[in-house]
Parts: sequence; C-alpha cells; structure tokens
Amino acid sequence: MRYRAQDLVTLTHTCQAWREVFVSRSSLWTDFYCENAEKTRVYLERSKSSPINLWLYREGGLSPRDPFLKLVPNTVGRLRSLTIETTPEDLQGITSHLSRPALLLEKLDINIECGLGLQHSPVLAPTLLGGNLTSLCELRLQAVRTELPWRNMDNLTSFTLGYMLPGVISANHLLDFFESAPHLRIIELFSATPTSGARNGRLVSLAYLKRMNIIRGGPSSFLLNHLLIPIGAKLATKSAFRGPMIEDQLPGSLDNLRNLPNFTEVHLYVDEFRSRMRLAGPNGEVLVEYVATRFDITSLVLESLARFDTSKTQRLEISRTSPPSRDRPYQTLLPMRNLRTLKLTQCRNPRAFIHALHPGLNSLDVVVCPKLEELVFILCADREDFDTKAVIAMGIARASRGAKLRTVRIVERRGRVDPKDVVELRKHALHVEYGPGDGAVYGESDEDSDGSDEDNDGSYDED
Repeated sequence: MRYRAQDLVTLTHTCQAWREVFVSRSSLWTDFYCENAEKTRVYLERSKSSPINLWLYREGGLSPRDPFLKLVPNTVGRLRSLTIETTPEDLQGITSHLSRPALLLEKLDINIECGLGLQHSPVLAPTLLGGNLTSLCELRLQAVRTELPWRNMDNLTSFTLGYMLPGVISANHLLDFFESAPHLRIIELFSATPTSGARNGRLVSLAYLKRMNIIRGGPSSFLLNHLLIPIGAKLATKSAFRGPMIEDQLPGSLDNLRNLPNFTEVHLYVDEFRSRMRLAGPNGEVLVEYVATRFDITSLVLESLARFDTSKTQRLEISRTSPPSRDRPYQTLLPMRNLRTLKLTQCRNPRAFIHALHPGLNSLDVVVCPKLEELVFILCADREDFDTKAVIAMGIARASRGAKLRTVRIVERRGRVDPKDVVELRKHALHVEYGPGDGAVYGESDEDSDGSDEDNDGSYDED
C-alpha cells in the first residue's frame, strides 16, 4: 500500500496533464499513514468524500500527543478500515480521538505490542467510535480486552482474537459475542482460549461458520462444549503446550459437531514432538494437533479414534506412527467396515498393521476391513527391513476369506523387496507395484478380473 502511494505521487509529477487526471480521482487518495501531517491534509483534500483506510502506527510507538492525531476526528465518519498498532500504555490516549460514530467502517484491527513482559491486557473503551460498530465485517483484536459483546453485529463475518492473558476472557464472554454476531463465517483464536466454561446446556449456533481455528491455547473443550458447528465447516484445534491431551481439544460430547458425522477420510500423523489427527468428509473437517510427551503417543492417537464413528471411513492415512503391538491397530481398524484404502507412510512398525489385517485361521473370525482394496506402504529409508513375507501371508489369508486386495503398492529405496516375493504376492492381489518412489514402477500388473489390462503407464503417482 505504501509503495502504491509513493508511485502515485511520482505519477503526479510526470506532467501537468497527468497531474490533473490523478489528482481529480478521489478514490486514488484513500490510504492514510501517520507519516506526515501536511501530506495527510493534502490526501484528505484529494480524497473528497470517498471512504478511507487509516493506519495509526509509527515505528517506535505512536504517542497520543502526535500532531497527526489532531486530524483523525474529522476523518472518522469516512473510515472504511482502521488499523491501530500501539503499546498498552498509549491505547486509551489514541482511542480518545476516535469517539465519533464510523457508520462506514468495515474493518477494525487493533494490535497491542505483546512482548514477554506483558503483565495485563489493556481495555478497549466501549465508547470507541460511539459504541456503534454495526457496519463491521472484519474485527481483529490482539492482546486487548473489550466489553464483549458489541451489540447488533449482524454484518460481522470474520473475527480474530489473539494473545489474551489466562483468565482474562471466559467462555461466556465469547458465547455472548457470537450470539451478537450471528453471521460469522471465520473465527480465529490465537492463545485466547477461555479458562472456564459456561453453564451446562448452553449451546450457541454458528450457522454460517466456514472455518474456525483455535491455536496455541489451553483446553478448547471449555468453548467447544457450547458451540454448534454446522455441516460444511472446518474446525482446527492446535495446542502448543505439552499438557493438554487430545480429549481436551474436543467437546465432551460430539453431538454438536455437525461437521463431523459421516467423515470418509482419516489422516494420522505422529512423531516425537507432536501428533495430528484430521477427519474429513462431505460434512466438513476436524483437525486436532497437539504437543505431548507421553511415551506411547501413537497408542494415544489411535485410541482417540475410538471416540468417533468410523464405520463410513473409506480412506485412512497414517504417517510416522510406531505402535508397540498389533492390538492398538486392530482395535482402530476393526470398526472400519467400509475402508477402501489404507496408506502407511514411514511407519516404524508396519508389521503391527499387517498383522491386524491378517484374518485368523478360524472361519468365524472377523475379517478386519473386509472391503479394503488398496494397501500402500511408503517405507522409511533408515529403518528395519520390510517384512514382505508377512504381507504375502496376509494377502493369502484375506483372499481365502473373500477379501482379496486389488492393489498393493510398496515404495522403498533400499532394495528390501525381493522380486520373487512380488511374483508370489501377485497371485493374491490383482495389481502390485513396488519401486524406489522416484516415479518408476518395477514389474507389470496382472490383468484385471474382467480380462481388461489394468492401467500401467510406467509411472507411480504418489499421493
């Protein structure tokens, strides 16, 4: 924006004709920065009655006694967007110049410098802009408290609240605000989760919500317990602390997550530092990510899937997990009666999943994931040898029970797969690919069950 303003001034000095053209266009002179009071007067003159965008910021801090602020009261009625960046000590003095109504204001962004030494969140006076913000479409508040809710926020569609000290804001504060802004589409909370819940049974509908992010805060359940998340919405909770468990990032009951039922995809990612679980489907998406120090973090994530109805899941992707035994994968996979694709990426104990998919010798034993068609292994380059024999035994057992795999893909770079094993595996799976994962596929596929050739153009499309 500032570069555009500099270019605009340069153009007015090209020649008299250009100067007259550019100066007469009031819509070109609507971006204001607190750099020079005299320059601002000129811009105000040229902008005429056009709505303006105002940035109240100065490197090193904008003082409430800055000469520039004397011009602000006369511009409030034309504000389209207002951005304030200041210190906790100077906020009140600056906003005292902004008490007149701004009936055209669509965007308000107030950013308080919040270093490590921030001891309190300054209070935003309810008289700001006459207390009337009904025209707002976007509101961003960082490290500043306010008398939430402002009433009659029917036009507000985007709300961001960041870096609030613990205990400053409660679930009731946020719920009251959400009720006053019924058309919210985007909600983002950065280190601003409430530390206490609302009364039991209170539920606020976010009927127009498209995306909600709750990042780097305490337990999200205090708030999510009281929100009705609609079909089609994306919900993400990300904790940067080592304390909260995955259950703390979701409501106690999942009945209010209308975007969660009937999810068809599950993505699990686990490493030594964090875990991530993503559930997606036609009704929306839920992403839970957190840092944990528990020894058996993989079991924790797999166990958390038991809270969800995975009967309609068709695709499961698991990355970097290390289950200690087959028991946990078995319990995770057993309810997935409609699973079509299982992709294991750099899992450190793939045998646990292979064994979980292996039907027992007894014909009465349950076949885990009976509709499974595609099994993909992307192997670690520096881990133990891949147990191809176990995959073959699993494929034979599944085929004998009428659950024959259509496709098995093995991507590895250390030559751990014996081509003879691939030949044997092809007897029990319609299509087998193995290779280094660099785009090449070694070996040819068998014919499909209807006699037509399976697609094999010599390339491997890694998901």
